Amino acid sequence: MNEVSTTSSTDEIQNELIEEFAFFDDWTDRYQYLIDLGRELPTFPAEAQTEANRLHGCQSNVWLLDRTSDDHIQFQAISDSAIVSGLIALILRVYNGRTAQEILATEPRFVAAIGLDSHLSPTRKNGLHAMLEAIRERAAARLDGPVA
Repeated sequence: MNEVSTTSSTDEIQNELIEEFAFFDDWTDRYQYLIDLGRELPTFPAEAQTEANRLHGCQSNVWLLDRTSDDHIQFQAISDSAIVSGLIALILRVYNGRTAQEILATEPRFVAAIGLDSHLSPTRKNGLHAMLEAIRERAAARLDGPVA
């Protein structure tokens, strides 16, 4: 799994995402940007594309791996959908390489600020929220506590 720099706060990263999406005039361009981001995801091991690693609640297939290194959780994920892979890239940019406490304390405000809640289909929106919930659940499991 790729290590990521966590020198920027989750708020700073979310602000960067909001600024990047504000650059585009229409949703056709924003969807293309999402697809491009998804293409940049690190290669996901084929042998890890198992039922045990598959997230439920997403219409597309989504696989998620996590490991902890020095109290920071590293995530790796992929989808068989180009747009969903782009959504994964956004989520990982905010949450990857963070401590469990940081993950649980970070609300995904970029979702509404970018307009994803109002421009994704209901099934993709459900999938986005399922991915966010899976990240939070895995962080909470590191603390042996329930997700708030």
